[in-house]
Amino acid sequence: MSPEKRAPLDRRRVADTALRLLNEVGLEGLTLRAIARELDVKAPALYWHFKDKQALLDEMATEMYRRMVAGATLDPADTWRERLLKANRGLRAVLLGYRDGAKVYSGSRFTGVDHAREMEATLRLLTEAGFTLADAVRAARTTHMYTLGFVTEEQGVQPLPDERREGYDVEERARRMAEYPLAADAGKLLFDGYDEQFEEGLQLLITGIAARYGIG
Repeated sequence: MSPEKRAPLDRRRVADTALRLLNEVGLEGLTLRAIARELDVKAPALYWHFKDKQALLDEMATEMYRRMVAGATLDPADTWRERLLKANRGLRAVLLGYRDGAKVYSGSRFTGVDHAREMEATLRLLTEAGFTLADAVRAARTTHMYTLGFVTEEQGVQPLPDERREGYDVEERARRMAEYPLAADAGKLLFDGYDEQFEEGLQLLITGIAARYGIG
């Protein structure tokens, strides 16, 4: 009987393995050598596909985006507000699925044009609602960057939804800061209830965007 054939090594297989390994070791521990070990290949084999770790992170971010939009359809009945809400809720959800997901995604360059269809549809929706193209880009970019920054901070406290880093016990923090009662009480607002925090911040931004550009 012939031995079982392994799947051919390609960019998406490497990225998929890297994303699985990410949850175990985090971004700092994610090395090309560790990924090669997981794939049962020699590290130089990966350099045929990725010249360095940043090139791999670019492909990982692209794969995260593909998974975020897979099977999803853009609702043509969305208002511009609804589209920005849905897009950023979806982005946060996918980032939270990976340890250091926001760090991987931030600053990475998509390796294809998978994102162009959704980007085009969102910009068209905003411009048809009355935004100039420049203002539509600013609105989408601002909410996008809010989400990336929010999740980066959130994962600094909770690397995964069921984990919490040592040092972020809200009650212990309040005891240590008892001399500063407002700062002590702020801990409950800063380091708990991330779902509510995110929604409130996103709504604040969208309300501000509408007021800034005079779009209803």
